[in-house]
Amino acid sequence: MSNRDDLLAGAKKCLLEKGYSRTTARDIAQASGVSLAAIGYHFGSKDALMNEAMFQAIGEWGDHLEEAFAKAGPDLSVQERFARVYDDVSTTFDRNQPLWMASFELILQLDHIPGAREMFKNAIPEARKGLANLILGIPEEDQGLDMELGAGAVLYSLMAGLLIQRFADADRTPTGADMARGLRQLADVLDGSEKAAAVS
Repeated sequence: MSNRDDLLAGAKKCLLEKGYSRTTARDIAQASGVSLAAIGYHFGSKDALMNEAMFQAIGEWGDHLEEAFAKAGPDLSVQERFARVYDDVSTTFDRNQPLWMASFELILQLDHIPGAREMFKNAIPEARKGLANLILGIPEEDQGLDMELGAGAVLYSLMAGLLIQRFADADRTPTGADMARGLRQLADVLDGSEKAAAVS
């Protein structure tokens, strides 16, 4: 691998072992076996390197999710795909908790880390489209802004909320089937076919 690749690998290792805010440039240099000066040469700053490492790690997680569904075959219904995706998100949270905790750290520091907010702004539309493709089977190139800000945004919001609930109370985190049922209940209320039950 090149020094740049080694630095990214070292940054991802530190990200998972120490978290975002506790990782220093010296930590990354030691983990990667590359000089401290190489961080500035290849990335400009430690923060820029950590940002890229974070989004690369999340992208790799998404790729693994897509590969798992490709192996499952194309015969799953949309409802089955929805439930499976969110069940897998819960399961992989447990296996990848350091990654998600580091991402939560980064979100809290968006206005204090140069370039972080811009990276998130650029990544969110792609994540929305990716989920709509994975669950609804609509290729990303066929999705317009209406789909991204509609179904894609809802799917993304559900994933983010599920991760927070999984971290806060794993025993009462909804399953994919629970979430699908909840969406149907909301749809019935929103289209006027049912009235929302009073909360006692």
